Amino acid sequence: MSNQKNIRNFSIIAHIDHGKSTLADRLISECGTVELRDMSNQLLDSMDIERERGITIKAQSVRLIYKRDDGEYILNLIDTPGHVDFSYEVSKSIKSSEGALLVVDSSQGVEAQTIANVYIAIENNLELIPILNKIDLPASNPQKVKDEIESTIGLDCEHAIEVSAKTGQGIKQVLDTIVDSVPAPSGNEDAPTKALIYDSWFDPYLGALALVRVYDGTISKKQQILIVSTGRKYEVLNLMYSHPLNPIKTPSIECGEVGIIVLGLKDTGELAVGDTITDAKNPTTDIVEGFEEAKSFVFAGVFPIETDKFEDLRNALEKLKLNDSSISYEPETSAALGFGFRVGFLGLLHMEVVKERLEREFNLDLIATAPTVVYEIVQTNDEVLYIENPSDLPPINKIAAINEPYVKATLLTPNEYLGNVMKLLNDKRGIQLNMEYITETRVMLEYEIPMNEIVMDFYDKLKSVTKGYASFDYEQVGYRKGDLVKLDIIVAGDIVDALSIIVPKNQANYKGREFVKKMKEIVPRQLFEVAIQASLGSKIIARESIRAMRKNVTAKCYGGDITRKRKLLEKQKAGKKRMKSIGKIDLPSEAFLTVLKID
Repeated sequence: MSNQKNIRNFSIIAHIDHGKSTLADRLISECGTVELRDMSNQLLDSMDIERERGITIKAQSVRLIYKRDDGEYILNLIDTPGHVDFSYEVSKSIKSSEGALLVVDSSQGVEAQTIANVYIAIENNLELIPILNKIDLPASNPQKVKDEIESTIGLDCEHAIEVSAKTGQGIKQVLDTIVDSVPAPSGNEDAPTKALIYDSWFDPYLGALALVRVYDGTISKKQQILIVSTGRKYEVLNLMYSHPLNPIKTPSIECGEVGIIVLGLKDTGELAVGDTITDAKNPTTDIVEGFEEAKSFVFAGVFPIETDKFEDLRNALEKLKLNDSSISYEPETSAALGFGFRVGFLGLLHMEVVKERLEREFNLDLIATAPTVVYEIVQTNDEVLYIENPSDLPPINKIAAINEPYVKATLLTPNEYLGNVMKLLNDKRGIQLNMEYITETRVMLEYEIPMNEIVMDFYDKLKSVTKGYASFDYEQVGYRKGDLVKLDIIVAGDIVDALSIIVPKNQANYKGREFVKKMKEIVPRQLFEVAIQASLGSKIIARESIRAMRKNVTAKCYGGDITRKRKLLEKQKAGKKRMKSIGKIDLPSEAFLTVLKID
């Protein structure tokens, strides 16, 4: 039996690349959870993509045993991602914790994602422990960063801990502060079982697994449990504590603890994240509230290059969804690309990661179309449609209004790049809400921007104009009416539905011209002339022609009348015309992401 007073549940909040995973490694090593010979960098980052990119994608948890003079403490560490696209994973971790380590790079200072995650933690009444990492770097300035945290977040940094996760300096102080400052979990161990499912994934041997935080009561092996939202009852086959290498089996998960439940299910869909688990015979009347489901913000078509691989792609998506419940998908058909799926993602990085995992883990060759967002279409008969594919847009005479989603963006930038950032935001149709100097050298900007403008290449351009020093976070704020039109691309007389995009009307001509220019560079030359056109409805607004590959048919004419050459050229011209009527253009995969390259 665990002593509830000796349990501490905490998560780690940090911006990407501020040393969060390295700090987690040090905490694991200091507690002796993993033997030194089995330790590796980014121990909690289990996917190859996470290690290669140096980012955390999936929130992980680990149970640490920390021993000191006054007893033995159970520390449940819940690692969190730092990138804006995975803030959903952060919210799951924070909901299951009583405290959080706020890790800030002492050489870089507070970043936008740090602020966003801190506010989530404050809303959930978490005890925040400020930690200044990377103090071994020559550029480290702990006092300046402390002042920045106090002025930006309002958190007292008098007792902030200075650490170097790389060298191990200050790690023991972090563990002692967690024990002394983070409150023990509240909850009644004699009350009916109440537990929150805050993550689920699929194991090929054990089936669907649920990672739960027990708020009241106990979950025991062989117990009959009830999943509140579905009303289904299951027997608990096994229980385990999280461990980086091998989960540790246990007969029960006590009040306040975090653990894994094995129910022998074949589908994680029956274990909805955010759902409440209770005892089937003595159910609780008080379910866990306030947990939000993942919402897809960005949508793209994903198609197999080989059309006969459609079923393989379907199976791959089904298996991937078991491990990443935040993706959504539905079948889609394209005249240009054949059968595929419309897949919903949390953001552009999430889209890249999912596509890469599908290709690596399932050995598929895929084409992804340019990302789009969900538009709200008000029709003339007052019906409202929500579309994420521009090709689903109704005829223009049936549209009363097109509403596009807006986001509230928070940006932090050094003041020397302020002009560049404001120009970029204005070019992206941004509306300024606030500008504040948080220190003498750093500025915080708040803007409202159409979401369609930030899912293309906004993050890359922001990093480019600020030499990588700016940071960015956003949250959705609803729909606004926009003056928008659908831009179609016609290749060799056929509309390529997968290349259609929705653009502001006043930018349509410019974007159309740029689009066809980029397409001309990408589409390979054929044996006949290929016309690439941009159109708004039936009106052609731009055109580029790709000249045909030619053979010098007059080379063998070494003399005689000019009519001989003309006859050969006319014969070739007729052949080209016949070829054009039956010719088929195979567009390369880069063509479907051309829209990302339009400035």
